[in-house]
Amino acid sequence: MARTVAHVIVDAFKELGVKQVFGVVGDALNPLTDAIRTTDGLDWIGCRHEEVAAFAAGAQSQLSGTIGVCMGTVGPGSVHLLNGLYDAAKSGTPVLAICGQVPLAEIGSDYFQEVDNDLLFRDVAVYRATVTSPDQMPRMLESAVRAAVTRGGVAVLTVPGDLGDQELSEDRPTRFALDRPVTRPDDPALAAAAELLNSAPRVTLLVGLGARDARAEVLRTADLLAAPMVLTLKAKEGFEDDNTFQVGQTGLIGNPAAAHALDHGDALLMLGTDFPYREWYPKDCKVVQVDTRGEHLGRRVPVDVGLVGDVGATLRALLPLLKPAPDRTHLDDARERFAHWTEGQQRLADPAHEHRWTGRLRAALDNRDHEIRPEALAAAVDAYASQDAVFTSDTGMATVWLSRFVTMRGTRRMIGSYNLGSMANAMPQALGAQLWAPDRQIVAFCGDGSLSMLLGDLMTIKTYRLPVKLVVFDNRRLGMVKLEQEQAGLPEFGTELDNPDFAAVATALGITGLRVTDPADLHDAVRRAFDTPGPVLLDVLTNPEEVAVPAKPTMSQGVGFALAKIKEARPRRRR
Repeated sequence: MARTVAHVIVDAFKELGVKQVFGVVGDALNPLTDAIRTTDGLDWIGCRHEEVAAFAAGAQSQLSGTIGVCMGTVGPGSVHLLNGLYDAAKSGTPVLAICGQVPLAEIGSDYFQEVDNDLLFRDVAVYRATVTSPDQMPRMLESAVRAAVTRGGVAVLTVPGDLGDQELSEDRPTRFALDRPVTRPDDPALAAAAELLNSAPRVTLLVGLGARDARAEVLRTADLLAAPMVLTLKAKEGFEDDNTFQVGQTGLIGNPAAAHALDHGDALLMLGTDFPYREWYPKDCKVVQVDTRGEHLGRRVPVDVGLVGDVGATLRALLPLLKPAPDRTHLDDARERFAHWTEGQQRLADPAHEHRWTGRLRAALDNRDHEIRPEALAAAVDAYASQDAVFTSDTGMATVWLSRFVTMRGTRRMIGSYNLGSMANAMPQALGAQLWAPDRQIVAFCGDGSLSMLLGDLMTIKTYRLPVKLVVFDNRRLGMVKLEQEQAGLPEFGTELDNPDFAAVATALGITGLRVTDPADLHDAVRRAFDTPGPVLLDVLTNPEEVAVPAKPTMSQGVGFALAKIKEARPRRRR
């Protein structure tokens, strides 16, 4: 007996190793969800919002390195997937979205809920198509999956509601052929790169996520060149722990040591990174860039030697051509600066900080009510979280505190909306992560504004009994926007949030809720959150005036901040 279109798709999920499909049910998806219902080893995860489904599928894909799957029904259901799919696309991770559509005969008639999905997803998807005949299967499905996996992106397959239960006239097994080749540059290009690096007195590395599988080769390169290693945020996971060359991150969330290492190098070796902020790259510096995608070469900073290839394979071919650096002063100086900065950051996280004279002075200026410092909260989570915890973080100040105070030691993992920069991602990604790794501790660094956006899917966590730990940095602000306004000399406006008691909300939904308002209670509360079985929401009221100083603060930023504070002190006019 020939299979239906729906069963071909669902059987393929099993073959691809998919364990969960995320979405919201709807009539156009009925044949597909019914096929999932009758398939052993494949679970339907019903979310309260399709955006959560897309974020969760993308999280599983980023963590597993395999394809994630989500579904949205006809029209608005598919539209709601869009932001989460953009996050997957910007993260370069494979996700397959199955979208419902109006009946075949009604396509193009402006039917109820009809949306042109092929047009809607044009910018976000590396592959998009609408199935119009059962005989297009499984070829069209194979093309969608192959495009998503080999190109590292989103594929959208639209299935009209009356087509899913139709049988194929000629059925056959699916064939995906998903092997990815490992490539390296040719010998002349490697020789040119070696000549440039060997002739540079001071070399700095900028290492990104694309180098994660080449840790040993990257460390050997840093040692040979005596090069400090600046990490992108995503490279924390593979290179932060047990690394005597790393000097943390650069950029707005970075530190002065990393910025100094970049600015004072004679050559920059970029490994698996497309770090987007051009103003943080060094000037008058020779650059060698290694990336698997040739179109990435030179688009952030002019490149003298571009090497297209896998970082590991490229470095294995390059290392024999490199000469040991005769002087290690550049590395030693960067590491000393980084240690000094790290020591200062740890003082901010120390509960006794405000009892010292410097702390008392600062508290008088920005923490008159002695509210909990977000640095102290992040450091406490770092101290009590397990060595194999998976962290997610909302875009904004929650990511700043994760970046600066949580160390990716052991087998810890971290993901966030680090390319798209969406709000409301941490909780949905934690949901997906917990289903991917049921026995691992999952910790979400949630901003209060972000959590509020998709609050309804706390019920999804409750329904599926997912033991995620949601740590809410409750500063009653859109904190990053507030900081951006004040650095520009503008008074804070539109950023204040009238928040509920998030712990009480969680409790009402059947989730353990803990609320912390006193710094003296912080460590006990964090410890209790991790010791409590099942899901926990830890609502911590943090100081809204806390400032994260960028790696290279400018005079204009300082002046702008001072002007903003003067304006904020004036009574606000009312119309």
